[in-house]
Amino acid sequence: MSERIAFIGGGNMASAIIGGLIKQGVSPQDIDVVEPSEEARQQLSSSFGITAQAQANPSLATASLVVWAIKPQAFKDAAVAAGPFTGNALHLSVAAGIPTDSMAAWLGTQRVVRAMPNTPALIGKGISGLFARAGASAEDRAQVERVMASTGEFLWLDTEDKLDVVTALSGSGPAYVFYFMEAMTMAGTEMGLSREQAEHLAVATFAGASDLAQTSADSPQVLRQRVTSKGGTTFAAISSMEDNDVRALFIDAMYAARERAKKLGAEFGAA
Repeated sequence: MSERIAFIGGGNMASAIIGGLIKQGVSPQDIDVVEPSEEARQQLSSSFGITAQAQANPSLATASLVVWAIKPQAFKDAAVAAGPFTGNALHLSVAAGIPTDSMAAWLGTQRVVRAMPNTPALIGKGISGLFARAGASAEDRAQVERVMASTGEFLWLDTEDKLDVVTALSGSGPAYVFYFMEAMTMAGTEMGLSREQAEHLAVATFAGASDLAQTSADSPQVLRQRVTSKGGTTFAAISSMEDNDVRALFIDAMYAARERAKKLGAEFGAA
């Protein structure tokens, strides 16, 4: 990648992408960042050797790609500030909820792609859902793929509304995993293990089970059934969860996440 890339926002997700790009061979001198927080600017400097700017300026006009890595509520104001300098660029947003209709209107371009990554992107093991407006060319999509590959896997979606589902499933998904790790750790300590032992067992179990699910030709359902012998210990645990409607409650929680993603778009995506 020889193009200049600008980031609007320099927080965790921007840092994950920047770190991945630099590992791919992109020079820090080819990366611009606009970040209001002095602390975040200092972190970018110490981590990557990037001199970030506090506000949008004409230097953004040299970027062929602008990555929007800011909170939904800040997007419109940032777009109004940066838009006059970025009219010729491709725009990639990793901001939750903001629809591409709004971005296209604020930025004055149809070359807009939305991504919904997740936090394992910080170690290059994320997965992102992608949606491109019709105005984004095949080369634009290829450029986005090169950037997002630095954070892990990705998949394209045919309709934008499915990004809300991705948000609920994989975008928020790491928090669900951590939540269950917390519960397993708590149960382990209540039953006599040290916290360190219980947490080690919980984290290693999730890591191993995830690797097994990824490498196996069998579905998670089949893998679960194989370790759930009727009358055994796993059967007792799964039966308890089923009796308490854990599966239904978990599915309800994901619907709640999807609805929140929709509301974010309606609240902060209005023109």
